[in-house]
Amino acid sequence: DEEEDLSDPFEAHFANPDNNVLARRLKNLKKNVIIQKKELLKIGRAVVAVPESDEQMCMPAPITSPAGLKLKQKLAGPNTKQRAKFDDLESTMAGALFNYKDVLFCERHPSNSERLRRLACLHAVNHVYKTRDRIIKNNAKLAKEEASGNTTDLDLRDQGFTRPKVLMLLPTRESCVRMVNMIKKLTEPEQEENRKRFDDSYVEKEDKFSPDKAEDFRELFAGNDDDMFRLGLKFTRKTVKYFSQFYNSDIILASPLGLRMAIGTDETKKIDADFLSSIEMVIVDQADALLMQNWEHVEYIMEHLNLQPKEAHGCDFSRVRNWYLDDQGKYFRQTIAMAAFNTPELNTLFFNGSKNWEGKTKIQDKHQGVIEQLGMKVKQTFSRIESPSLVNDPEARFTYFTSAIVPQLVRHSKGNEGTLIFVPSYLDFVRVRNYFATSPVTAQLSFGAISEYTSVRDVARARSHFLTGRHTVLLYTERAHHFRRYQIRGVRKIVMYALPDNPVFYK
Repeated sequence: DEEEDLSDPFEAHFANPDNNVLARRLKNLKKNVIIQKKELLKIGRAVVAVPESDEQMCMPAPITSPAGLKLKQKLAGPNTKQRAKFDDLESTMAGALFNYKDVLFCERHPSNSERLRRLACLHAVNHVYKTRDRIIKNNAKLAKEEASGNTTDLDLRDQGFTRPKVLMLLPTRESCVRMVNMIKKLTEPEQEENRKRFDDSYVEKEDKFSPDKAEDFRELFAGNDDDMFRLGLKFTRKTVKYFSQFYNSDIILASPLGLRMAIGTDETKKIDADFLSSIEMVIVDQADALLMQNWEHVEYIMEHLNLQPKEAHGCDFSRVRNWYLDDQGKYFRQTIAMAAFNTPELNTLFFNGSKNWEGKTKIQDKHQGVIEQLGMKVKQTFSRIESPSLVNDPEARFTYFTSAIVPQLVRHSKGNEGTLIFVPSYLDFVRVRNYFATSPVTAQLSFGAISEYTSVRDVARARSHFLTGRHTVLLYTERAHHFRRYQIRGVRKIVMYALPDNPVFYK
């Protein structure tokens, strides 16, 4: 029975957008984009992308406490109120998230992950509650009209083609457990249907890593690190149901691989992405980890969001919002991506993959670099590669490596024992490995290779031969280091074929 608040961003963005403002923004989205930069206290720098003729759009004002959020009453409980005030990070993020801006946050770390997760889940569940409550309230209105015999046509546009409204893309089952537990903490449901099945399938309490492993590694791979899963959550007045069918779910939590398998591919000759047709919020947590899995799956999923459904699925088209019928769902979808660092793939997702009419904000810190923070005195040499274009960069890099770096290794082979060659890209790794194996130039160099696909037995052999000097050179990929974090002994010199995506790996 809560009154509709016209100052609520949910009303302004989804339920009752100003048609004049909406028409202007949709028109301006096709024009040039102006980038605004704004310094953020203790957080870094915000980059705000706005259409050329909408320069008045800017970074939303910070929200200093939960009291400043337009929350449903059932969410304004003890777990929310116990935080009387937000810190600087929460204030800035709450201002952007709850005003339905697209957000790319590039400073996600284990130290702030819980705060970000709480805000993201609170925003997602609040959106679901407002959507469902609006539909239930309008159902009651229609029932009342029918009971009174009134034939007045009510034009109640309150839903999409299908029920799912929030999609969370996550790297592992453990990350799914953390999201689900946060949602449970915020919503405090009286009943949980299929919770035991969820705990049996997802929860793994055994601590399998020693304390010497990096904190980000332990956070990512702790618990159940399976990257093949998908889970539907359905909310009713007193209950949350796990493993609900997608078309009956409010929130879908999935890994990119798990969701792509659910959608299907051209090879399977059956693609069903209709359950993604009315997604209004996408939350991509630990996006940097998804980069190390298979980013193509993320791109595939984004391409299948907010498409016109192929089947009706019991939809009442008289209740579907007009902008869904006009195929404008993608302009209303909010995309929230959180990562430890930025990459070209994330920038592409941010600038090209999301077209939110509320605008978008990218937040990242101003980094001082790590050249002087290695903890030891070591000579670092940077070589400039002349590359005619981004497309030709792999060829130019390989040419430089084989013509300038390899001859030095061969010429001084006896002084180059313990040379680790770090190769970020697996495709580059295969090319370099094949060159070392077949080229007569490298015939006198003995080498080993470790990639993310190397068996445990072959990894142990390669590390042993490298330590004892039987292999002069060891080829090593960034993804192998991401998934295993080997402490490789015997390294005296490192050649970086290219700089790693993860800045932590340089140090």
